[in-house]
Amino acid sequence: MHPWQNIAKLSQTDLQALQNRKLQHFITRHVYPFSPHYQQVFKQHKIDPRSIKTVADLQRLPFTSKKDFIDPNNPRKAIDFLLQPDQEKIKKHWPLSQLLKLKALSLLKGSAALQENLGREYRPIFITFTTGTTDKPLSYLYSKYDIDNLHLSGSRMLDLFDIKNTEYIVNLFPFAPHLAFWQVVYGGLASCALVLSTGGGKSTGTQGNISAIMKMKPSVILGVPSYVYHVLRQAKEQGKRLESVKKIVLGAARVSPDFKLKLQELLFSMGANNVAVFGTYGFTEARCAWAECPSQSPLTSGYHLYPDKEIFEIIDPKTGEVKGEGEDGEIVYTSIDSRGSSVLRFRTGDFVKGGIRWEPCPHCQRTVPRLSSDITRISDVKDVHITKVKGSLVNFSNFSVCLSEFKEIEEWQVELCKKDNDPFEVDQLIVYLTCKESVNQSQLTDAVKQKLLNMTEVSPNQVVFIPIADMVKRLELETANKEKRIIDRRPNV
Repeated sequence: MHPWQNIAKLSQTDLQALQNRKLQHFITRHVYPFSPHYQQVFKQHKIDPRSIKTVADLQRLPFTSKKDFIDPNNPRKAIDFLLQPDQEKIKKHWPLSQLLKLKALSLLKGSAALQENLGREYRPIFITFTTGTTDKPLSYLYSKYDIDNLHLSGSRMLDLFDIKNTEYIVNLFPFAPHLAFWQVVYGGLASCALVLSTGGGKSTGTQGNISAIMKMKPSVILGVPSYVYHVLRQAKEQGKRLESVKKIVLGAARVSPDFKLKLQELLFSMGANNVAVFGTYGFTEARCAWAECPSQSPLTSGYHLYPDKEIFEIIDPKTGEVKGEGEDGEIVYTSIDSRGSSVLRFRTGDFVKGGIRWEPCPHCQRTVPRLSSDITRISDVKDVHITKVKGSLVNFSNFSVCLSEFKEIEEWQVELCKKDNDPFEVDQLIVYLTCKESVNQSQLTDAVKQKLLNMTEVSPNQVVFIPIADMVKRLELETANKEKRIIDRRPNV
């Protein structure tokens, strides 16, 4: 159940050979026989599933995207990605050796035991959803087999974080049918670590979370970056001390080196020393998450992947060409050991700078491939990561990079709208800031406008300073699953 320590030290050649074997097995024994969607894909493109023998052979398959899960004429289209075995399909596609094992099980324990065995492996028993920031939330189903994998990935993450089962952990991720919350829950259960899952701001409230942290005195706090920062900042304003905290684990949003430093400085001012702040990466379609090595340095080791469970490709987002090691591109994911809702060559819409590297991690010496942590999500705003503002093409991720570099800024939000709310008028860009009391607002306004102009070629029409209470409401820090960092109020964009 836990082969991580052996796999994490294998050579690149051995890991790639393992992926080739598992890929071929997964496609011929599970995907092609039991997935209505992919059976149609193979037939439509006249691809023999037995011909997909190596990672390189994956390039013969078309990409999968979120659009494939949506059909206006078929509201149950997402179910076509669910592996759906029956006796006829099993007899048709499984080899004789495997059929004999099933027959032996049936003879030994009865046909009911055989059905229960298959049910535990394939029957959906759990569900999570995409956050729905770009469209209607999409559902992804888990069997007991997938729940075991969720346990496994969670325990691997805690092992990578070097979190002992004697440590106390507070989970501030919002309680919801979303991956981040449940990955922490199952990881804690698998590792026998004591985890208090508060449910975040919506369930316990910020003051409730502060009280829980002060009573439990955890060494580890996990959550969405903006909400963790909000809780810690509020605790500091109340004069709280957090000497017990040694690690902050962040997920569900991009974490910049400057933000890590800001959190470390905040915790240092509250009595914590040598705090490691590091990020995680995950998405609903993979039904697991990956982690960085813990380090006091804001520089990252990259997300350590699970080559026995998945295959990652980095492609040119325009041409679909597979990129080489260390090259930038869009992240594409293929499962090689799942049941439930399973995807091949899924285009995540996430762009990574630095791609994937195979040399041993400089921090922990594990040899599994590592995905660069410099990832921007194309789906951050209305499914458009790059859009036109005032006639200029703007990359929204640059706002985060730019504004996070100002130590004077506590919180920020960017709003796009039309002048006088007239849909035919020019675009306007307004930056809302909450800053430290000692800040010279006039000087900071000039600095922010100039830096944004340099980085995005667009200067804000206004920089508006607001109190922290108003900013918390605007960002929906205590009520939403993800903060509303960039708001586009323009009609028909």
